[in-house]
Amino acid sequence: METFNYRVNTYIDSWMGPRDIRVRGWLLLDDYIPTLTFTIIYLLIVWIGPKYMKNRQPYSCRALLVPYNLGLVLLSLYMFYELVMSVYQGGYNFFCQNTHSGGEADNRVMNVLWWYYFSKPIELMDTFFFILRKNNHQITFLHVYHHSTMLNIWWFVMNWVPCGHSYFGATFNSFIHVLMYSYSGLSAVPAFRPYLWWKKYITQGQLIQFVLTMFQTSCAVVWPCGFPMGWLYFQISYMITLILLFSNFYLQTYKRHSGSRKADYSNGSINGHSNGVTASEKVKYRKPHAF
Repeated sequence: METFNYRVNTYIDSWMGPRDIRVRGWLLLDDYIPTLTFTIIYLLIVWIGPKYMKNRQPYSCRALLVPYNLGLVLLSLYMFYELVMSVYQGGYNFFCQNTHSGGEADNRVMNVLWWYYFSKPIELMDTFFFILRKNNHQITFLHVYHHSTMLNIWWFVMNWVPCGHSYFGATFNSFIHVLMYSYSGLSAVPAFRPYLWWKKYITQGQLIQFVLTMFQTSCAVVWPCGFPMGWLYFQISYMITLILLFSNFYLQTYKRHSGSRKADYSNGSINGHSNGVTASEKVKYRKPHAF
């Protein structure tokens, strides 16, 4: 296994170039195989899980949903605060920031962004809850694409550009996740569901996030500062795919079906990303397992 890891690492390094030595030895970062394994297992569960649950009663998972979402809210809040304070401490430039120009603030940013990377395998639980509760309509291409790609992208980010201009998207996304997982956790509590009105605005916030991240990334192309150009072009391309997919979701959910009861009350679906209890689930499954 060590020989296989070595060969994989050697191939990746020959393709990507030298890694940032400041993150050498950090948990899950030295070898790509663990991250790839998480992804393959995730995709297998996405494929097999609904088939396994097809003739079984759904699980409510309510006892797990509240602490799960609360934990992600607290983690996202911590990451947002730390990133904002780190960027302020290092005097980061919005238009372009190299990976070796922020002094001690760079180390602080790297530590927080490792937690951001580590949060990605945790968030794969979103999909597993959908499967257990038989909410298969929420396991969309957008949902699977977003979860699986973010995990892999951030492994590469942490090894090659773990600070500098990489901070912006993670900062904005952490803030959005505070709102999103708060909504999801509250929607798992029946008494709160009638008061949850901001689902549509979370999706709008996500779209604003992608547009601003693409703009901020483009600034570093126009006014370069030494941050690797290849990463900038990749980030712009990835943001375009998310804008297209999330825009399609928004139009399908809030515009074309604005008059439907399902669109108004399916509290658990935020781009197939959140995991609260939906009104349609209550009608379809009156006696789910109490897990």
